[in-house]
Order: sequence, then C-alpha cells, then structure tokens
Amino acid sequence: MRGRATFAQYDRTILRLAVPALGALAADPLVSLVDTAFVGRLGATELGALGVNAAVFSLAFVLFNFLAYGTTPLVAAAWGRGDEETASRVIMQAIGLAILIGTVAVVLLEALWQPILRAMQAGPDLIVPAGEYLRIRALAAPAVLLVTVGHGAYRGMQDTRTPLVVTIGLNIVNLVGDPLLIFVAGWGLRGAATATVIAQWTGAIWFLVLLNRRRRQLGIAVRMPRLSEFRPLATAGTELVARTAGLLAVFTMATAVAARVGTATVAAHQIAAQVWLFLSLVLDSLAIAGQALIGRYLGAGEVGHARAASNRLLQGGLVFGAILGAAFWILGPVLPRLFTDDARIVALVVGVMPLVAALQPIGALVYVGDGIFMGARRFRFLMRSTLASAALAAVALIVAAVSGWGLVGVWWGIVALMLARFGFLAFRYRMPDWGER
Repeated sequence: MRGRATFAQYDRTILRLAVPALGALAADPLVSLVDTAFVGRLGATELGALGVNAAVFSLAFVLFNFLAYGTTPLVAAAWGRGDEETASRVIMQAIGLAILIGTVAVVLLEALWQPILRAMQAGPDLIVPAGEYLRIRALAAPAVLLVTVGHGAYRGMQDTRTPLVVTIGLNIVNLVGDPLLIFVAGWGLRGAATATVIAQWTGAIWFLVLLNRRRRQLGIAVRMPRLSEFRPLATAGTELVARTAGLLAVFTMATAVAARVGTATVAAHQIAAQVWLFLSLVLDSLAIAGQALIGRYLGAGEVGHARAASNRLLQGGLVFGAILGAAFWILGPVLPRLFTDDARIVALVVGVMPLVAALQPIGALVYVGDGIFMGARRFRFLMRSTLASAALAAVALIVAAVSGWGLVGVWWGIVALMLARFGFLAFRYRMPDWGER
C-alpha cells in the first residue's frame, strides 16, 4: 500500500485486522463464563469463591495487558521496516519478561493468598475454597502472560487471525476439561481451576511453538536477552501500567461514591457500567487495528499513510459510537430490565442512560485514539494525559459526593474523565509531529 491509497484499501486492511480481533476479544471472557456456568451447579459457596477469584485475576490481567499493548507497536514498527530479525528479538524479550513476571506472580499469589482474599472482602466461609482455587489457578500466571505476548506479537505482524484460533482452541480445552474434572473426577472447584490452568498452558505452548517455528524459518538463534534490551518494553510497560492504574482508580472511586449513596445506587451503577463496557469490547478491535497498522506505517516511515489510516479509524469509531449511542438512547428504558426487576434500580439506571448514550461517540474516539497513539509508541503522552484526566475526574466525583448528586453525579464524573481524555488526544493529534519519534 505504498504511494497513494484509497479509503477502500484502508477499510479492507482495517477490517482484516479488526474483525478477527473482535472475535478474540469476545472469546476471551468465555473461560470465566464457562467456569461460572459449571461451578454454579456446585453451590453458592463455590460460586462465591469463584467470583472473588475472578475479580483478582481480572485486575491482574488489566494491569499486565501492557505486554500486548507494548509488544504490538514495537513489533509492528520493525515489521514495517522489513526488519523481521528485530521483530523476533522484541518478541523474545517480551517472552522473557512474561516468564519473569509470571514466575514472580506465582510466588506472590502462593505466599500471600490469604491477605489477597481478605483484601477482596472474602468472608470466613469463602477463604478456604477460594484459597484452593487461587493457589491452583496461580500456576497459570506465566501462561496467561505468554498468551498475552502471543496476542501482541501476532498483532504486530499484522495477523489477528492466529490469536483468534488459539483463543478458540484454549476455550475448547477448558469447555471439555471443566465437566470432566469438576463432575466426572469429582474435584469440584479444584477441577475448575485445574481445567483453566491446562487451557491457559495449552494456549501458551501453542503460541510458543508457532513463534519458535517462525524464528527458525528466519534463522535467528535463541539467546538470553541482555538487560539493556528489556528497556524499551519495560519503559512502555511502566507508563502503560501507570495509565491503567489511573483509569482503575477513577472507576473504583466512582463505585465507592455510588456505594456511599446506597445499595440500590451502587447496583444501578454496576448495570450502567456493564452497558458502558460493551462499548470497549466493540471499539477495542478498532484500537487493536490502530496499534498494528499505525505502528507498521510509522516503522516504514510512511507518515502520510499513518495519518490517512488514523483518520479512517477515527471515522469508523465515530460511526460505531454514534450507532451505539442511538441504540442505547432508544433502548434506555428496556436495557435495565434485562439485569433486574427491582423498580427502584431500574429507575436509577434509566435516569443515567441518556448520559451513557451521549458518551458513546466521544468514548469511541477516545478508545480508537488510544490505539493510534499506542501504535505511534506515544506511551508517555498517554500516561500523562490519562493521569491528568483522572485527576480532573476525581475532583468531579468528590464534588458529586459532597453535593449529594447521587448516581447522576457519579456519571458526570465519568463524563469529565472522557471529555478530558478526548481533549488531550485531539490537541496532540492536531500537531504535525504527532507520529514522529
């Protein structure tokens, strides 16, 4: 696609990357959903223990997802230059980092499982079963991080179909393993944890075999990366973790403010938040396409193509966001009833749905903009702008709490977060050197 390119050509490339990425994103939560479906048959205690662990591992995944977000643009830049050897070196460095962090995570989870579960407010009846599950599931920590690296590596190589195939494969392993180990072997909750460990390691080994095959085809020798070689990925990781921590802090604070108002309010906030998070699933696929495509163009020095593809990505995001916003606006009175029959909670959710709907187009531009700037490896800018936005949102949430504005006030805090992020991204994107290193 060197030289001039039409919007249709960009569209085909974007869809080729985004559609399989959307499939992989949709399939990712299936491991937890399948576990929930089978463990739910064991009883309330087992299901509660699973729920506590799901929160622990979801938080860990969000924090360590930098291994994908950092690997993708670094690999894509090398790929764009036609430097497959450097791309492979980056992948091997990411694999080494995943093994190191994963091993440390196993040690910490095995040693600190009781304080972790108490911090998650697990009651006395849940500590023992939740602890058994956590200590088994912890053994999958290196595998989960290796799978994350596999996703990032293949996205950087402009291939989102392979991660989709591996994701479906490990879900099938978990789907078969759960009933066999939970019910046939009679292991109960421990069986669910073991099935998940086997599934995650299946995915990790699968990725390692595929990546090793590519390395051998390129004739690149395996060697231990030097400490200095970890610096670009480690720096990107630190900045992305700080960015993610800022976002988590805002949403945690929003939940805390809602909980302070009352049980019905926090329940309504949870429903509205789940509807809101649906946007991220759809738009993350475009963001992933942006990471891969913009990284490749900028790596090849094709700044004009990077700008044109970014414009097209943003246009697509705006269209999807507008469609979702219109759908949420129309279905606002109906959607809450899919989650609860409580009239008070339904009324509270309906009261904030106009805000949720109106935020969709802006949120879409923010998600896609994040992907574009990740592709450009502007990690420090993303960290600083997100933390500044989070600080503004925190002030808005404090004002809402003090003023007694209830759930509407909580969502105005989220509006402040998204508007600030949009402002920072738009201002930086308008600069001529937005994609230069």
